[in-house]
Amino acid sequence: MKLITLIGSPHGQKGSTARLAAEVIAGARSVGADNETVILKGDTVKPCRGCDVCHVRGRCVQKDEFPDLLDKIHDADGLILGSPNYIFSVSAQLKAFMDRCCGPVHCRSFTGKFGVSVVTSGGGDEAPIAEFMNHFMIMTGMVPVGSAVATMGLIEGDAFPESIRQAAFDLGRNLVAAWKTRTIPADVSERLSNFHQRMKDLVMYCKEDWPYEYDYWQRHYPESL
Repeated sequence: MKLITLIGSPHGQKGSTARLAAEVIAGARSVGADNETVILKGDTVKPCRGCDVCHVRGRCVQKDEFPDLLDKIHDADGLILGSPNYIFSVSAQLKAFMDRCCGPVHCRSFTGKFGVSVVTSGGGDEAPIAEFMNHFMIMTGMVPVGSAVATMGLIEGDAFPESIRQAAFDLGRNLVAAWKTRTIPADVSERLSNFHQRMKDLVMYCKEDWPYEYDYWQRHYPESL
């Protein structure tokens, strides 16, 4: 399994989020997965301009690393998303990436891939943020397998407790297992199907204004049209 890990933290590899993600990666690697980690530094992916050019041409006009990053994800089998809790949401760095993924959302172009989310915080409330990240995966067609979280304010020292490390390690192993067996829980399957229909209706409604995305649906989901 080929994985891409995106860390949306200004602390980079030294931050809590990257360190927790490393435990997930270790679990995935223990059962044969490969991984490439990308740190979203703030200038890696610029904010969306809302110009709609990507819906027409299929590529963003902005000059940054987003097109190459999108190619990496399309070439991978799975995705690990990591973010600290910043004011009860994902970081600005990760949100910029998500906002630029309006094309993958409309086209469901991450379909067939599996992913997990990693969230750390100082004082808690990681679960809603992890669910938001997992829902983003569903919006793109990806299957979310679960999440790893840690409340750093409850941890003494720099090392994660064994229970958190083991849970993250097991999540990495579960990610690979789900991908190998193509296991999709019933509730996730229903959410994927419902959002697929929603995007089909949207692209059909906007087909004259969004020619690239309409053509994408004709080529990839002809049975849906």
